[in-house]
Amino acid sequence: MAERGCPPEAVPLPAEVRESLAELELELSEGDITQKGYEKKRAKLLARYVPLIQGVDPSLQEETRIPGPSQATAPAPKQQKPRPSHARDERFRSDVHSEAVQAALAKYKERKMPMPSKRRSVLTHTSMEAYTPPDTSSASEDEGSLRRPGRLASAPLQSDPSVEPWLDQVTQGSSTSSSASSTSSHPGGQPAAAPSAAAAPAGPAALARVADLQSAPPDVTTGLAQHQHAYCERPQLASVRGVPRGGSGSVLETAGGVPVSSRVSSKIQQLLNTLKKPKRPPLKEFFVDDFEELLEVQQPDPSQPKPEGGQMAVLKGELLAVGSTWPPSLLAALQQWGTTQPKAPCLTALDTTGKAVYTLTYGKLWSRSLKLAYTLLNKLTNKNEPLLKPGDRVALVFPNSDPVMFTVAFYGCLLAELVPVPIEVPLTRKDAGSQQVGFLLGSCGVALALTTDACQKGLPKAQTGEVAAFKGWPPLTWLVIDGKHLTKPPKDWHPSAQDAGAGTAYIEYKTSKEGSTVGVAVSHASLLAQCQALTQACGYSEAETLTNVLDFKRDAGLWHGVLTSVMNRMHVVSIPYALMKANPLSWIQKVCAYKARAALVKSRDMHWSLLAQRGQRDVSLSSLRLLIVADGANPWSISSCDAFLNVFQARGLRPEVICPCASSPEALTVAIRRPPDLGGPPPRRAVLSMSGLSHGVIRLDAEEKLSVLAVQDVGQAMPGANVCVVKVEGIPYLCKTDEVGEICVNSSTTATAYYGLLGITKNIFETVPVTAGGAPISDRPFTRTGLLGFIGPDNLVFVVGKLDGLMVVGVRRHNADDIVATALAVEPMKFVYRGRIAVFSVTVLHDDRIVLVAEQRPDASEEDSFQWMSRVLQAIDSIHQVGVYCLALVPANTLPKAPLGGIHVSETKQRFLEGMLHPCNVLMCPHTCVTNLPKPRQKQPEVGPASMIVGNLVAGKRIAQASGRELSHLEDSDQARKLLFLPDVLQWRARSTPEHLLFLLLNAKGTVTSTTTCIQLHKKAERVAAALMEKARLTTGAHVALVYPPGVDLIAAFYGCLYCGCVPVTVRPPHPQNLTTTLPTVKMIVEVSKSACVLTTQAITRLLKSKEALAAVDVRTWPTILDTDDIPKKKVASIFRPPSPDVLAYLDFSVSTTGILAGVKMSHAATSALCRSIKLQCELYPSRQIAICLDPYCGLGFALWCLCSVYSGHQSVLVPPPELETNVSLWLWAVSQYKARVAFCSYSVMDMCARGLGAQTAVLRMKGVNLSCVRTCMVVAEERPRIALTQSFSKLFRDLGLPARAVSTTFGCRVNVAICLQGTAGPDPTTVYVDTRALRHDRVRLVERGSPHSLPLTESGKILPGVKVIIAHTETRGPLGDSHLGEVWVSSPHSATGYYTVYGEEGLHADHFSARLSFGDTQTVWARTGFLGFLRRTELTDASGERHDALYVVGSLDETLELRGMRYHPVDIETSVIRAHRSIAECAVFTWTNLLVVVVELDGLEQDALDLVALVTNAVLEEHLLVVGVVVIVDPGVIPINSRGEKQRMHLRDGFLADQLDPIYVAYNM
Repeated sequence: MAERGCPPEAVPLPAEVRESLAELELELSEGDITQKGYEKKRAKLLARYVPLIQGVDPSLQEETRIPGPSQATAPAPKQQKPRPSHARDERFRSDVHSEAVQAALAKYKERKMPMPSKRRSVLTHTSMEAYTPPDTSSASEDEGSLRRPGRLASAPLQSDPSVEPWLDQVTQGSSTSSSASSTSSHPGGQPAAAPSAAAAPAGPAALARVADLQSAPPDVTTGLAQHQHAYCERPQLASVRGVPRGGSGSVLETAGGVPVSSRVSSKIQQLLNTLKKPKRPPLKEFFVDDFEELLEVQQPDPSQPKPEGGQMAVLKGELLAVGSTWPPSLLAALQQWGTTQPKAPCLTALDTTGKAVYTLTYGKLWSRSLKLAYTLLNKLTNKNEPLLKPGDRVALVFPNSDPVMFTVAFYGCLLAELVPVPIEVPLTRKDAGSQQVGFLLGSCGVALALTTDACQKGLPKAQTGEVAAFKGWPPLTWLVIDGKHLTKPPKDWHPSAQDAGAGTAYIEYKTSKEGSTVGVAVSHASLLAQCQALTQACGYSEAETLTNVLDFKRDAGLWHGVLTSVMNRMHVVSIPYALMKANPLSWIQKVCAYKARAALVKSRDMHWSLLAQRGQRDVSLSSLRLLIVADGANPWSISSCDAFLNVFQARGLRPEVICPCASSPEALTVAIRRPPDLGGPPPRRAVLSMSGLSHGVIRLDAEEKLSVLAVQDVGQAMPGANVCVVKVEGIPYLCKTDEVGEICVNSSTTATAYYGLLGITKNIFETVPVTAGGAPISDRPFTRTGLLGFIGPDNLVFVVGKLDGLMVVGVRRHNADDIVATALAVEPMKFVYRGRIAVFSVTVLHDDRIVLVAEQRPDASEEDSFQWMSRVLQAIDSIHQVGVYCLALVPANTLPKAPLGGIHVSETKQRFLEGMLHPCNVLMCPHTCVTNLPKPRQKQPEVGPASMIVGNLVAGKRIAQASGRELSHLEDSDQARKLLFLPDVLQWRARSTPEHLLFLLLNAKGTVTSTTTCIQLHKKAERVAAALMEKARLTTGAHVALVYPPGVDLIAAFYGCLYCGCVPVTVRPPHPQNLTTTLPTVKMIVEVSKSACVLTTQAITRLLKSKEALAAVDVRTWPTILDTDDIPKKKVASIFRPPSPDVLAYLDFSVSTTGILAGVKMSHAATSALCRSIKLQCELYPSRQIAICLDPYCGLGFALWCLCSVYSGHQSVLVPPPELETNVSLWLWAVSQYKARVAFCSYSVMDMCARGLGAQTAVLRMKGVNLSCVRTCMVVAEERPRIALTQSFSKLFRDLGLPARAVSTTFGCRVNVAICLQGTAGPDPTTVYVDTRALRHDRVRLVERGSPHSLPLTESGKILPGVKVIIAHTETRGPLGDSHLGEVWVSSPHSATGYYTVYGEEGLHADHFSARLSFGDTQTVWARTGFLGFLRRTELTDASGERHDALYVVGSLDETLELRGMRYHPVDIETSVIRAHRSIAECAVFTWTNLLVVVVELDGLEQDALDLVALVTNAVLEEHLLVVGVVVIVDPGVIPINSRGEKQRMHLRDGFLADQLDPIYVAYNM
C-alpha cells in the first residue's frame, strides 16, 4: 500500500487527527475494519487538510490488463452452428449443445465425489405418477419445460440402429448401478458408508480427498488460466468485525469508559466521565446493516470484455398505413361481419380426437355476444341494483378446449362495456399460484366469473354444492353462459359500447419472477392499433384460414386467434393442448385439411411434430405462407426451426414462411419477421460468445467453439413503433451497439398499465431512455418489454433472454433458459422426466445463487441420479463458468404445474425456500459458489504483558475479577467450627433433634414413599458401615461404588461409607431397557474409581448379574456386590473421624459434554465449605422446605440431594426425575403442595414441563397448583443459560402464580461444582445483548436489544460466598479487562482438590486445579473452569452495598469450534439451524477435518428429510458466514443428551464416524 496513513508532509496535521489515524491503523491491522472502510474513514479525516489524498491503492488505479490472446480465442470452449440434421427431444436442444456438453464433461472424467448416503426407506420415494394422470393440465405453454407423451422416445433421427447400442449401454448401466445400490445396505438396514463402488466411498476418508479438490473454484477456461483468477492478485479486503461507525473521535473510549489516550488531565478526565456517552452505540446505527462491508466484493475481472461500439440509434418501424377499408373499431368489424356475412366461419373447435365439434359463424358470434351483453347488463341484480356497471371487471374462466364459449364471452363483455379478465380454470382448491390469481382478482375488484356449464360442473365444490372458495380468492358469483341461461334482447336494444378510447378493454394476467400475479391493462385504442399493426405486418387478408395451437386466452394466441382474426373475417381452427398431446401432428394435418394460409405455433409444437412425423407421407405444407413461431424470442427456438424446415421442406414448406416473433405482456408484439413478399430483409443468425453475454457484451464467435449461443432474429419492429435498447439497471441509458440491454418500445400498440398498481406501472410503462449525456431521446415514454437483446444488422431485432430468467451471480449475468438447455443436453438425456427442469436463483449472502430442480424418471437409480447431477454441475461450470449452488431432483410429476403444462417456476422457488419441495436427491455446492465470504481471520500477535497492566487496570480497563461475600464475617456459630465434618453434623443432629424430618421422597403419583428423620438416617448409615466392615471387610480409605436409584437409600449408603472411613462414589444405575449402552459406563466408573465394593439394592444386584448384562460386560469381574436391602441391624464400634480436613470425603464422577469421563476428589474441608456457601446464599435453616428434582449422582445435584439437608437441617422434598416421564405435572405439584420457597431442577425437567404442560395451566390451576410460594427456582447446569427456555417457562406458568423473576440459573463445572447460585437475596439476574460477530473474535461488544446480530446472555447467578472469579486469557494466561471474553478461573475453599483420574487425556489436565496468572497477581492459586465468559459491573448494588459484578458464561472452551480463524459456539449455530424449518426437532454441530457437520433430528416424514439440506446450509451461511460441509438427517432422539439435558456432541461425532447413527440422509456439500 502506498504509505498508508502518512499524508504529504506539507500539511502538519493536528494531534487529534494523528491520533485518530493511529486508531484507524490499529483497527485495520487488527482486522476490525475492511480496507474499503479504512480508506473511507481515512479520507474523511484528511479531507479538511489535503486537497485530495488518493485513498486508492496505486496498483488498483492503473488498469492491470493482462496481455491475453485476442478475442478470437475467447475464454471458453465454443459450439458449432446448429446442424439441422437431427433434433433431440427438447425445444432447448441443439446437437451442438450436446457436443459442447460432452466435450466439457470429458475434462472431468477423473473427479470423484462422495455420494450422499440415504436410508433404504427413503429410496422407495413414490413417484406421483401413481396419483396424477400425466399432464392433465390444459394448454401449451412452456415455462422451462417440455412435455411429451411417454411413447415418443426421442432417439436421434438418422436411423434406428444407432439407437440400439446407446439403449444397451443405458440398460447395462442401470442394471449394474441398481445392483450396486442394492448391496449398499447392511442386513441390519444400516446404509453402508459407500453406496457405490464407482463413486468414492462416502465415508469421511473420501471426503477428505474431495475437500481439497474443490477448495478453489475449478478453472474451466482453456488457455486463460491467469484471466480467470486475475482478481486474486489484488489486495484482498480484510475481514471486518463489528466496529461502531464514527469510531474516530479525538478521544477513543474503551468499553470500560477509560480513554485510551492518557494525555488528558485528571480534571478533564472527571468531566469526561460525568458526561460519558452511553456505553452502547445508539440504536439507529445498528439498523444500517454493515454486513456488505464485511463480505468480499467480487472485483471485476480486468480482462472481461467491455462494450466498444457507439451509442445505438432508436430504431423506427415502418409507418402504420391505416387502410380505408379497415373498420373504425373491433366491435364495428364484428357487427359488420355478423350482419353482412353471418354464414362466414369464424372459429372451428376440435375435440381430442381431432374431429371438428363446432364451427362458430360470424352471425352466431354476433347474436350470442349481444345476448350475453344484454343478460349481463339487465338481468343480473343485487338488491334491485344492477350487479354490474360499465367498466366493471369480469373473470373469464374457460377451459382450453372451449375457444367458442371464450370468444363469445370476450366479445359479450366488450359489447357490455365490461372488462374481461381471462384466467385459468382452477383445478384444485390449492393450485400452484392460485393465491396470486386471487390477489389479481381482488385487486381488479372482480365479483363475477363467467364459465360454461361443463366447466362449472368440474370445479371443486364446497359441501353446499356451491363452487368452493379458492385460497386467497375474493367471493365470486358464477354465471354459466350456455345459450339456455341467456335472455334474448328486445329488437330495439343496442349496446352503447364505445371502443376506441383510452379506457381499459381487457386485462391479461402476468406472473412475475417472484410469483406475484399482476394484471396488464390493454386499452381499446391499443387493442385496435395492435390488430391493425398485426394485419399489416403479417399481411392478413379477408377470409384467410389460420390454425392456432396457442392458448387463445392470452398473448399471441389471443391477439392473432381471437382479435385480429375477427377484424379481418378470418377463419381460425383452434387446436387444443390435449389433442396436441395425443397427436402432435394434428396441427400439420389441419393445415393440410383446411389449406390454411397461416399457422400460429411455438417451437415445442414444431419439435413434437418432428418426432411423430415418420410414418406420415401425405402431409403437405405448401398452402402456408406464414408460420408464426410465437416464442421466437426464446434463444433455443432456432434449433426447432432448423430441424423442422429440414424435414418438412420436402413436404412443401418454404424456408421464408417461418416467422419468429417476440412479444411480452407489457408491449404486446415487439417484433415479427416479415415474409420477403411483404418486404422483409433476409433472415439472419448470430453465434454469440456465452462469456461475452454474461458480461452483457455481444461478441460474435468462430463457429467451432463450444460455449456459444446461436440465436435467430425475430424480425423487424412493428409498424408504427420505435424500439431502443437500454441498460437493465439504474438510469435507462441507451446501450452501445454491441451491448445487451432491455428492449423498450414506444408505440400506440403497447399495454397501458399494471391494473391498480401505479408505482410499478411508472417504472415499466413510462420509461424515458436517455443518451450518455443524460438527454431524453424522445418526449414520449417507452414501455420496457422484459426482453434482453440488441439490434442487429438490417435493423433486425435479436433477443437473447428474458429479464425474468436473469440471474446475476457476482458480476456476471446468466439466463435461466440457457442453463436449462445445458442441463438437458447432459447424457443420459432421458434421465429428466419429460424434460421438466426449473432453474431460478435465491439470494444467499447478498448474491444470487443458482438452484436447479429437475424431475427424475421413476425408474432412475440412486447411482444414476448422483452421476447425472455431478455431470450437470460440471457441464454448467464448463460452459457457463458459473457454479450451481443447489441441485435437487424430485420424483416424476411432483413439481407444481403452470396452467399450460410448463413448470410453475415461482411456485417451485417458493416451495424450495419454505422447505416444501420434498426432493429425493440433493447436491449442494456452497464451497465453490459462495465466493464472497470474508477472508479468514488472521490472529494478531498479542501485546506483551508488561505494557498492559497498571495497578488494577489492564489495557486501560478494570481487571475483570469479582468475588462473593467474605466467609469470615458470616460464620454462623461456634458449631460450624466444632463440626467440621459432615458425619459429625449428622451425629449431632441425631442427638439434638432426632425426630426432625430431613427428607421426603415422592413417587409418580405424588405420594410420599419414604421419609427420613435425623435419627433414622444415622441408624441406617450405621448399619451400612457395619456391613461394609464385616461383610466386605473393607479398610479405611477403600473406594465404594454406590449404584442406587434416586432415593433415601443412596443418602444412607453415602453416610454409611463416611462412618467407616470409606470413600463413596455415586454411580447412576444401568437402565434395564438399555443395558448394552448404560451398563458399560457403570462398569467403567467402577473400574476407573478402583472401587473395592459395590453397594446397591436387590433389584439392581440381580440386574448386574443377569444374562442380559453378560452380553454387555464381563460379569465375573465385578468387585464384591453388597445388597443393602437386607443387612442386619448392627452398630459400629466407633465412627471414623478423619485425621485432617484434607482427607478425601468422596469422589464425584461425571462424563463431560466432550465425552471425557473425569472423577474429581472432594476433601472433607471442601465438602463442608460447599454446604456452608450454599446455606448462606440460599438462607437455608431447619424450618425451610426446598424441592429438588435433579439427578443425585454428580456435581451440584449430588450436593443438594445428599449433603446440604444434613448440614443445614432444612427439609428436602426429593422428586426423582425419572418419575416425571409418567407424570409431567409431579414437579410443579410438589413445589406447590409443600410451599417450597427454594426449588432446584434441571433444564430437561423445565423443558418437559414447558412442552408437556404449557397448554394445561387452567387444568393445573383447578387442581390447586399454585406457585406463588416460590422465591427462587434455580436451574442446575454446566452451560450457558438457556434464556429462551427459562423465559418461556416463566411466561407459561405465570398463570399459576410463578413470580416473574423467580427463575434463575446456576453455574458449576468439574473443578468447582457451585460457582454461582442466584440465592434468595441480592439483585435480580441481568440480561445483556452482545454482538455475535465480536464474540467470534473473543470480544464482547454490548448492543441494544433487537439490533442485528445481537445475542442475549443472562447472568449465571450470584457468585457464592467465599468464591473469587477472574477472567484470564486462554493462551497467555494473563488477566483480562472488564467485558473481555476469556476463561473463567475460580478460587474458593470448596474447589475440588484434583482429578482422581481423567479417563482419556491425563496429561492435559494437570494444571486445571493449580493455575497461576502469568502476570499481575501471580500468587493466588486458581482452578480453571474450562468455560469462556466475561464479567461486567452492573448499576445494581448487592447486599454489601457495592456495585454488583455479573458473571456471564458463554460456553465451554472444549466445545468451541475454530473455523475460518474465528471461535464459534455450537449452541449459536444450532439455534440458527433449529429456526430454519419447523420439522427440525433438535440439532447438534461438530467439526471433522475442518468441515462443519450439522446433525439434524427430523420431526416429520422421511420423504421431507431432504428439504432440510438447503435450508440448513442457507441459515448457517447467512447468520454465521460458515459453509456447512456435511448435513446428517436422523430420527428424533438420536442426538445423545446427558442427565443434565446437555448434548453429548463428541459421542455424536464418534457415532457419525463409526457409522452408527443410521441416518435418514447424509448430504456432503461439495
